[in-house]
Amino acid sequence: MNDKFDMAGTAATGDSAKPIGDLLAYHASKDPSRPAVTYDGVSVSYSELEASSNRKARQLADLGVSEGDVVTLAVPNSLEFYETVFAVWKLGATPNNVSSRLPVSELQAIIELAKPRLIIGEENARVPGWDFLAVGTSPDADISASPLPSKISPCWKMQTSGGSTGRPKLIVDKQPGVYDPDVAPIGLILGETVLNPGPLYHNAPFVITCQSLFSGGHVVEMGRFDPLCALELMDRYKVNFVNFVPTMMHRIWRLPTEQRESFDLSSFRLMFHMASACPQWLKQAWIDWLGPDRIMEIYGGTEVIGGTAITGSEWLLHKGSVGQVLPGAQMRVLDEQRNECASGEIGEIYFLPDKGRNSTYEYIGAEAKAVGEWETYGDLGYVDEEGYLYIADRRTDMIVSGGANIFPAEVESALDQHPDVQSSIVIGLPDADLGQRTHAIVQITEEAGERTDADALREFLSEKLVRYKIPRTFEFTRENLRDDAGKARRSKLRDERIANNS
Repeated sequence: MNDKFDMAGTAATGDSAKPIGDLLAYHASKDPSRPAVTYDGVSVSYSELEASSNRKARQLADLGVSEGDVVTLAVPNSLEFYETVFAVWKLGATPNNVSSRLPVSELQAIIELAKPRLIIGEENARVPGWDFLAVGTSPDADISASPLPSKISPCWKMQTSGGSTGRPKLIVDKQPGVYDPDVAPIGLILGETVLNPGPLYHNAPFVITCQSLFSGGHVVEMGRFDPLCALELMDRYKVNFVNFVPTMMHRIWRLPTEQRESFDLSSFRLMFHMASACPQWLKQAWIDWLGPDRIMEIYGGTEVIGGTAITGSEWLLHKGSVGQVLPGAQMRVLDEQRNECASGEIGEIYFLPDKGRNSTYEYIGAEAKAVGEWETYGDLGYVDEEGYLYIADRRTDMIVSGGANIFPAEVESALDQHPDVQSSIVIGLPDADLGQRTHAIVQITEEAGERTDADALREFLSEKLVRYKIPRTFEFTRENLRDDAGKARRSKLRDERIANNS
């Protein structure tokens, strides 16, 4: 299986690679009316998106954007996002994608690192001292939609991550803005219809949707994830491919069975899932529903230093695994003394790209953790005797309580099986006796009412976890604990609770 995929981005190399700003025109020349992006019931063809992004590019150029510049996009998922990001590439500039809902203080910290020539966003994204263009500001009517001279962005994307520390860092992709339009992206077939349920400021949704457009695909953009809407769109537009995170999988699975199974998903070929640990019970449920050949799990990171993949069929033989290392990199698991771990022994996971360290990315605002040439995403795990990797948790999230290591992902997986639990986050809080105590923040369903309390969850967990892993304290909420990409800001949740108890 793994020889089908390559973390190294081979579609961006070779004699047939073209500037990504030229790819809309390339596909429009073959089929001008082919839909490129569909959003909120409106489909825009390749020729229409080419024309609008040319006009947008000239608007940005008039505001001073030129080759080699950075443009910060605080633009919500929309047709305008796709128009704007292609405009940035047409000018040979680099998009820096951020959430459109960032508080000013967080956005300012990112801006000081990125030093963009221009910020594009809603009014809350206006930062004093930096040039700004408001979302929805259309180019003047007399601006031409004709093609622009070809230019190549020195780095095709600059993603933002708060990481486990909460301090922003920029991950600059070293791949220049070129791509072979006749090579399908990882996991896709040329021309497929792709559903995008995730926020485009996160790396996986951004890469999958953009590379789909680079290769002539049709992107059905959700705007914001909703479990029922996702299934409706998959049915209506005969979607072939989707990338979900486990939070989305969980919300779809919680729909009534008769509702979930009422949609025609016969066109659907493959689901990727990634970004966070998927509970085994949930993955098994999806395999039982869709079949193992339609499920693929990917483990990796924005830095693209290495990764793993596993099919549903492989997973049934290696339950809990995230797969074997993908071509393009090597993988090692090291203990705290930096020695190679034996099979089954938990250590920190390290990768080394075939082209060497620093060949795929660079940080702005952070330093990579490395052992020699080998770098890590910060995750703990182990490999079995066949080389299949299993993730335990992030080192920074691991709770040490009374001398015992507790991995929050394992506890959350057990909690999320309860029918009244929508989502959960487990953190470690200071404890004078134990060092840390395990604390669970639980999002309950609307239907749960008052029937689920801490005692009910402790009893439920007693059949799934050894006693020391069961949270000592619980709190309940109806607010979403994770964003649309399934991400949680654990450090922020932890710091807030420590501050409130100090």
